[in-house]
Amino acid sequence: MAVTTGAQTLRPGKPRARVRFGSWDAATIVVAAIFAAPVLAVIGLAMAPAEDIWPHLIDTVLGGYIANTLIVMAGVGAGTLVTGVGTAWLVTMCQFPGRRIFEWALLVPLAVPGYVIAYTYTDLLEYAGPVQKALRVAFGWQSAQDYGFPDIRTIGGAVAMLTLVLYPYVYLLSRAAFLGQSICALEAGRTLGHGPWRSFWHIALPLARPAIAVGVALVLMETLNDFGVMDYFAVQTFTVGIYNTWLGMNSLPGAAQLSTVLLIFVLVLFGLEYAGRRGQRYHEATPRHQALPGYRLRGPRAAAAAIGCGLPVVFGFVVPAWVLGGYALRYWAVALERNFFTLVGNSVLLSAMAAGLALSIALFLSYGARLKGGAPIKAATRFAAIGYAVPGAVLAVGVVMALAWFDRAVDFLSMSLFGVSTGLIVSGTVVALLFAYVTRFLALAHGAVEAGMGRITPSMDDAARSLGASAAATLRRVHIPMIRGSALTAILLVFVDTMKELPMTLLLRPFNFDTLATFTYQYAGDEQLEEAALSALTIVIAGIGPVILLSLAIRRSHRVI
Repeated sequence: MAVTTGAQTLRPGKPRARVRFGSWDAATIVVAAIFAAPVLAVIGLAMAPAEDIWPHLIDTVLGGYIANTLIVMAGVGAGTLVTGVGTAWLVTMCQFPGRRIFEWALLVPLAVPGYVIAYTYTDLLEYAGPVQKALRVAFGWQSAQDYGFPDIRTIGGAVAMLTLVLYPYVYLLSRAAFLGQSICALEAGRTLGHGPWRSFWHIALPLARPAIAVGVALVLMETLNDFGVMDYFAVQTFTVGIYNTWLGMNSLPGAAQLSTVLLIFVLVLFGLEYAGRRGQRYHEATPRHQALPGYRLRGPRAAAAAIGCGLPVVFGFVVPAWVLGGYALRYWAVALERNFFTLVGNSVLLSAMAAGLALSIALFLSYGARLKGGAPIKAATRFAAIGYAVPGAVLAVGVVMALAWFDRAVDFLSMSLFGVSTGLIVSGTVVALLFAYVTRFLALAHGAVEAGMGRITPSMDDAARSLGASAAATLRRVHIPMIRGSALTAILLVFVDTMKELPMTLLLRPFNFDTLATFTYQYAGDEQLEEAALSALTIVIAGIGPVILLSLAIRRSHRVI
């Protein structure tokens, strides 16, 4: 049914705002293009470099970069898959002592940056560390030749460190998938004689496969992004290679070419994840969220479940926090002499500004897509959020090139009009860092905001428009108040990730400008973990609160009815 008013026809269910505001649509595409520019700049320079060192890279280091990157990805992917899925199944479907604590405690290692845990375990397990000292005293050994002790600073050690801090991605999504599964399928499995193991393998795991695939894909992207662990353990992966080629060989085009190869890794990863889910659909048989048929574990099985869930927490959080806490208490005065409060101020200010900017841009893009809803606008907003899938070292290369082009354009315009050279305006400044942070973490804010706006019905927009509110007024007075929870989630996620971010900060920070992450990297890399402990512990503490809130939000979203 259509209602005609003058020359205009209004159809029910189609918001008027989608017919108008072409200027907002254009602005959405422009903003999306700005934040996609670094990735496009990397590809452009790699395709037409001013200097070609590609043959040299192929003959010397490229094969090692590819092999090491694949080995690390395979090891971390397998380790996080087993740990994340196994613990998620235990705390969701089984009943044993401590299960309620493990539900949120298993997420806490997510607050520990990979480079921090690498520094901690190296300090514990090296020859002069407390573990080997205790072994020499206990058994009367005199030197390293008297006993065999594994060297943690190897590719296997790097895999172990990243597995300890990245498995929560798989755990988080697997647990959410297990909680959301239909009780009917599991009850049917019980009537057919399926015990806990067969129910997990034949029913729960296939139903949770899409969520698990996404979790593993996130882990592998974070593995590709890691610089601190790989550099400290001298594992030559692509991220370390980009850093060395840029700063060590003074070749930005070479770094761009390596970055393009790393982008191919990311695209292949996305392709494999999509191919694994293509043509598969998983639907619940009932919308009821009832208590799942928990399997009560007793005796040795209960003890094994508690130990299996406890070990990742102990090694991924308790041990690093204990070591760092001890050092921080003993060396706090030294840490304060190293401009600790300045470091905190720099980190907090940058993280808060990045979170605020990311939220504002995410609101703009999400609302622009909501107004128009067409494929070009949606594609533009999705492409603007591609930064999270791109390793930080790659984005740093792209940000340098994009901002250098901007500085040159402004300088040319100023010389043409006024005869005055402006020089570098934003390159090498905090603005470059903020641009890199927002480009990388915009996907986190956009995802949270888009999920919040998805819960607002189009009729709310229609009501506001019928009362004479403009698009901007509707966003300010209707949408923002209704998505405060999602907006807070976006701010917390971007804030915490910015506090931990290392490779982009190392490459883009201004001279004599440090954050908690770069300070920790520098001093721990010089074997002075004691002086960096307070800074590292501060980064960890900043991430604990949001992680716990995230766990509580998952449980509230699956309340039993």
